[in-house]
Amino acid sequence: MANIFIFGLGYTAGRLAERLRSAGWAVAGTSRDGRGGTIAFDDAERVLGTLATAAHVLSSVPPDETGDPVLARYGAGLPGRWLGYLSSTGVYGDTGGAWVDESAPVGGGRRRARAEADAAWLALGARVFRLPGIYGPGRSPLDRLAAGAAHRVDMPGQVFSRVHVDDIASGVIAGLEAPAGAYNLADDLPASQNDVVAYAARLLAMASPPVVALDSLSPAARGFYAENRRVANGKAKRVLGWAPRYPDYRAGLRALSAMTNPTSVNSPPATASQVQR
Repeated sequence: MANIFIFGLGYTAGRLAERLRSAGWAVAGTSRDGRGGTIAFDDAERVLGTLATAAHVLSSVPPDETGDPVLARYGAGLPGRWLGYLSSTGVYGDTGGAWVDESAPVGGGRRRARAEADAAWLALGARVFRLPGIYGPGRSPLDRLAAGAAHRVDMPGQVFSRVHVDDIASGVIAGLEAPAGAYNLADDLPASQNDVVAYAARLLAMASPPVVALDSLSPAARGFYAENRRVANGKAKRVLGWAPRYPDYRAGLRALSAMTNPTSVNSPPATASQVQR
C-alpha cells in the first residue's frame, strides 16, 4: 500500500489526505495538538517512528520566526524518499501586476522566511508547490459575505491569483510522479479581489459590500495588498500534466454556491461590465 506522512494536516493538506485515502493510500500526519487521530508535532518518538515507514513525505507547515520547524526538528530523517512542500507565491514579492513563473527571482518580498524555507526544500530535492490565495468549501468569499465580514478595497489595478483547494490536491497528486522542482499551482485568471467579492455577492443575490480605504485595514491585511502579481501555471500544466478543474474564480465560486444552493448552479456568468476579465 502506498503511504505518505504529512506534516501539518490542516485545511489544504486535509483535503489532499481525503483524496489519497479514497485512492487506497495510507495517510498519517501531524497537527499541533494531535487532534483527530493525528500525531502531535512535538511527539518526536511517534513522529520519527511513523516517518521511518513513509515512502512519501509532504509538509504544509509554514516557517516561523526561527525558520522551518519541520526541517529543524525532523530534517535529518527526510532524505531518500519522495518529498513535497506547500509553499507560497508570496516568495516572488511584488511585481507590479506582471506575470511570474518559476524562473522569477524569489526572496525579495515580505515573506523572506518563506522564501528561505522554499529554497531549503528545493535543496533537499522536493517538489515545491507554490500556492496563491486558497479558497474552497467553508473558506471563500461566499462564507465571508454570509458572515458579514467581506469588503472591497479602494486599490485600482490590484490583481491577485488564487486556486481552489481541490486543484491543489490534484496538483500534488500529479506531482507524485514528477521530477523535483518548483511548480506554481494557480488558476488561469488572475483578478482583483473586488471583482471576486462582487461576483460572490451576485451568486448570493446580495449587494456588494462597500469599498473601504486601505488604511482602514489591519497591518496584516495591508501587507497582503502591498503585493500585486499574476502567477503563471504553464510549467505545472506542461510537466505535471495538471490542469485546474476550476480555471477561474467564477467556476470555483459557482461550484461552491451549488453545494449549498443547488439552483445557483444555473446562475448566468457575470458579464464583462460586471466582472473585469
